[in-house]
Amino acid sequence: MTKIVLCGACGKMGAAIAAAVDNRSDCEIVAGVDIAKKEGLGFPVYSGFAEISEAADVVIDFSNPVCLDDMLAYCIEKKLPAVICTTGYSPEQVAQIKEASKKIAIFYSGNMSLGINLLIELSKKAAKVFGESFDIEIIEKHHNQKLDAPSGTALMIADAITEYAKNDAQYVYDRHAYRKKRDKREIGIHAVRGGNIVGEHEVLFAGTDELFTISHSARSKSVFAVGAVNAAVYMNGQSAGMYDMSDLLSAQN
Repeated sequence: MTKIVLCGACGKMGAAIAAAVDNRSDCEIVAGVDIAKKEGLGFPVYSGFAEISEAADVVIDFSNPVCLDDMLAYCIEKKLPAVICTTGYSPEQVAQIKEASKKIAIFYSGNMSLGINLLIELSKKAAKVFGESFDIEIIEKHHNQKLDAPSGTALMIADAITEYAKNDAQYVYDRHAYRKKRDKREIGIHAVRGGNIVGEHEVLFAGTDELFTISHSARSKSVFAVGAVNAAVYMNGQSAGMYDMSDLLSAQN
């Protein structure tokens, strides 16, 4: 039985993760952390990690970048793996996560959906086949409450494509200030915010006289919650280091 501490327990994703755990017999949430305490969740919710007294095996973090310091300090002190699903980290915070992985096991992914990770693998394959003969654009759409733009998933897709296609790629987020033809090194990344869109990502490969598109649409937050819980169970007992969805998918095959 994997015992989970859930950071961001009172948010929408926290509720989705709690629902996903309720449908399983191999894990349970023993405590939550959130600045907005809520009763009746089936587990205690604390305002900070220092208040937690329950024994745990892993932490799932679906909160806010400002929580990173306390979360990592708690995991390092307790020698617990962390499943980090929060996006919008600064480069310095990403470096902090990587440094912490020298001491504890960290599962870090910009998107926990199985479908999105398949989209990434297909995009890498397409980039390798098309090379520089096709222009690449990434379009992501999310609800109007999302704070970061572009999404962590869009950047994850772009980084994966760059490994296979353009080592000197230039990410372009806004073209209104440009008065020149598109450079072959460019990967355009565009963010749309509106309504209650859960998450949509499209990778467009534009060549001469043909257009190749790969897309994924999440219809509910449960797809991310299920992935996060799967990762938490997988990370229980793992040794220090950085892990991602490719490790989880390999373990399931």
